[in-house]
Amino acid sequence: MKLTICAIGRLRAGPEKALIDDYLDRAGKSGRSMGLGPASVQDGEAKKGGMAAEAEVLTRMIPDGAKIVALDERGKLLTSPDFADRLAGWRDEGIRDCCFLIGGADGLDPALRARADLTLSFGKMVWPHMLARAMLSEQIYRAVTILGGSPYHRV
Repeated sequence: MKLTICAIGRLRAGPEKALIDDYLDRAGKSGRSMGLGPASVQDGEAKKGGMAAEAEVLTRMIPDGAKIVALDERGKLLTSPDFADRLAGWRDEGIRDCCFLIGGADGLDPALRARADLTLSFGKMVWPHMLARAMLSEQIYRAVTILGGSPYHRV
């Protein structure tokens, strides 16, 4: 199952990009044998129009039949093993793509959020988008290692 972080805003060179690229590269390499990956980031910008325009940009990134995970502070709090189980379940159902949506400064358009198969939160605090991408990338890698039985994740 291909894992794609679909985000508003361009990812520029810097420490966050290096961290994200590292985790997604590791997730793709480790997950390949388990049917998870590649893992990547696709980003875009809406010059005008606010959340509705951003929703259009994000919607164009979502392949037909993909599972949609919206990142939102009002979402569900999952443990890392629960997140891994969710990904494995979708993979085992034969889902080919999973897209993780990160909106712009005002968040995700409510209509797009309502389409999500899962709305996920990293807590009640709001995180800068680049850090949210880095945290999500690490959790994708962690999910792959949990499913692979690696000692990376310790309870």
